[in-house]
Amino acid sequence: MNQSGFPLHDKDRLAWIDAARGFAILGIFMVNVPAFNAPFFLYGGAEEYWDNEVDHIVQTGIEILFQASFYTLFSFLFGFGMQTMYERLQAKKFNPVHVLVRRLVVLICFGLVHAFLIWHGDILLSYGIIGFLLFAFYRRKNQTLLRWSLGLLFIPTGFLTMISFMARKFLSEVSTGDGQRITAAMANYGEGSLMDIWRQNAVDWLYTNGGIAYLFLTCSLLPMFLLGMYIARKRWLHDIERYRPVLVRLWILTGVVFVLLKAGPYVFGNPLWLSEAKRTIGGSASALFYVLSVTLAFRYKSGRKLFSPLTLVGRMSLTNYLTQSLICFFLFYNTGIGLYGSVRPIYSVVFVLVIFILQILFSNWWFKRFRFGPAEWVWRSLTYEEKQPLKKRSKSVG
Repeated sequence: MNQSGFPLHDKDRLAWIDAARGFAILGIFMVNVPAFNAPFFLYGGAEEYWDNEVDHIVQTGIEILFQASFYTLFSFLFGFGMQTMYERLQAKKFNPVHVLVRRLVVLICFGLVHAFLIWHGDILLSYGIIGFLLFAFYRRKNQTLLRWSLGLLFIPTGFLTMISFMARKFLSEVSTGDGQRITAAMANYGEGSLMDIWRQNAVDWLYTNGGIAYLFLTCSLLPMFLLGMYIARKRWLHDIERYRPVLVRLWILTGVVFVLLKAGPYVFGNPLWLSEAKRTIGGSASALFYVLSVTLAFRYKSGRKLFSPLTLVGRMSLTNYLTQSLICFFLFYNTGIGLYGSVRPIYSVVFVLVIFILQILFSNWWFKRFRFGPAEWVWRSLTYEEKQPLKKRSKSVG
């Protein structure tokens, strides 16, 4: 059995899946910019620091519409893509294990550089590491994937929510920001040298991913990986006309859960004990709602017109994701312009929209000349152990 394989051809791509990836790039950027700009996402204290009512409204909007919705959307698409790739390699008599292992190893390498030299909020490293758990599921039945996905999603979340409810008085007393950590981050990112920035980056990464926190992250990412695999096997997103009734029912269900768990808690003062349910269940529901919204929109001319500009952004999602981090590194940290802690949430939204529009334009320009994004070309070439043709062949005239 051949161990190398081959990349997906343009004609075999699902435009609505690429558009969903492009939409996820926007959503992740909307969350990452405030976290790049100040330490409050990790250590609390945002409401006290940004005391303007407009900024509070913006923060609430980001919390409801974007927070925990788009890394879960990418998780779903990651599992969907891994399953699709596994099936395609098997059908062509290639060895899917060798190819997928190389794919994950290269992703881990990207993640290591990104996580420790650029952005502590990196998700690539975790996708690569947790992605190895999928090898335990490729040969399992569909119902097994679904049971594991729902079990990992609901059981830990239910347990943590119950514990949080029981300790709700204690949580309200410790909900203020961690002043010491905030001060350190402000000094190192906003005034420090490159080494200071890297050290703080490592501290923040370990704070987010160290110890039991990584177990919770696994219980957040792996269920969406498995759900993506399950839906890829069911072909619901491959033939949207045939499975439209299923997709519409799932769209309504996830939309209701999205509203109830992401927006509903604000009716009751947004209690802290609901945070885990909001993040895990609400975030997963909103992720599915978004991908289904994009998919169903492609059934209509107006929907295709609205979301089609995102397809090329999604096709080079790795390049665009890394580019966003490099721009933020230069803009906010002291080794660049040094705006750390000084950009209000309302202006961060404007910044995101401007940069993302430029990424749409750049992605369209790039794909007129090249077959893959730069990072995607490296990833594919190393995955398939063969240098992929990057430039498009010019059409002969005459």
